[in-house]
Amino acid sequence: MTHARLALFDPALVRPALIDSLRKLDPRVQWRNPVMFVCYVGSALTLLLWLQAVLGHGEASAGFILAISLWLWFTVVFANFAEALAEGRS
Repeated sequence: MTHARLALFDPALVRPALIDSLRKLDPRVQWRNPVMFVCYVGSALTLLLWLQAVLGHGEASAGFILAISLWLWFTVVFANFAEALAEGRS
């Protein structure tokens, strides 16, 4: 029995991995990986700090806080995507 080898970014792997990476944003799933859970919580907190800054009550500029928040969210979603992609290839 032979298995067809799929390219790393084959659409048959990427589409389900993108959807799964968003499903993995559930805190119950994030809790299983302590490092990513801390990044997830930090993402949520910086998003709240950004909202506070936008409303004029923040201690730092809204643009700076938004940049940090976007980097943290990118890290969480990309880690979820990489994990989902690896699960899809196995």
